[in-house]
Amino acid sequence: MSLSFEQAAQRIIKAGNRLDTMNFAPATSGNYSIRIGDNEMAITISGAHKGQLSPEQIMRVNLDGNPLEEKKPSAETLLHCQIYKKHPHISAILHTHSVANTVLSRVASCDEIILDGYELLKAYPGIKTHETTIHLPVFENTQDMVALSDDVEKVLNEKPDTPAYVIRGHGIYGWGADMDEAERVIEATEFLLACELEHLKLKGA
Repeated sequence: MSLSFEQAAQRIIKAGNRLDTMNFAPATSGNYSIRIGDNEMAITISGAHKGQLSPEQIMRVNLDGNPLEEKKPSAETLLHCQIYKKHPHISAILHTHSVANTVLSRVASCDEIILDGYELLKAYPGIKTHETTIHLPVFENTQDMVALSDDVEKVLNEKPDTPAYVIRGHGIYGWGADMDEAERVIEATEFLLACELEHLKLKGA
């Protein structure tokens, strides 16, 4: 059963408060959304501090990215629309900015970050053992959301089970069947990227 806008807004606020305490949303960075109905989502407005959200800072947008009220949605709304359209079972999306994911994606020149052998890989949907490998796509940062969404579309078509992706020097997107799962994916991804960064430091890379 889909959530009402009011219920979705409260869950976004709760997630925003928690992720802010984990230093995943400095200043006004990030954007969070929940699917409501067949063709709508509740999403944070542009420029809102995610640790200080109020219901007035969350708005309704359709899945084509068109505002359904007189507010300005996040500039990256199109990336949320893309995930919801591609995966009907996905109901929550989180975009976070941490020191670890920002720095690691800048020093890693490859187009993916490989996570292998970690116990916490079991936090991802469908993963039952640490004896597995997750490939997180890394996309170049750009202000052109149409171009970025085209790049993401190509990779997600090839790898539909991708649980999250990284925008270089920017942040990560993670999603789930509900907000609890989306938070678990984001928290696990942030932790694992922090581990990878520490590993590089120990290697002197």
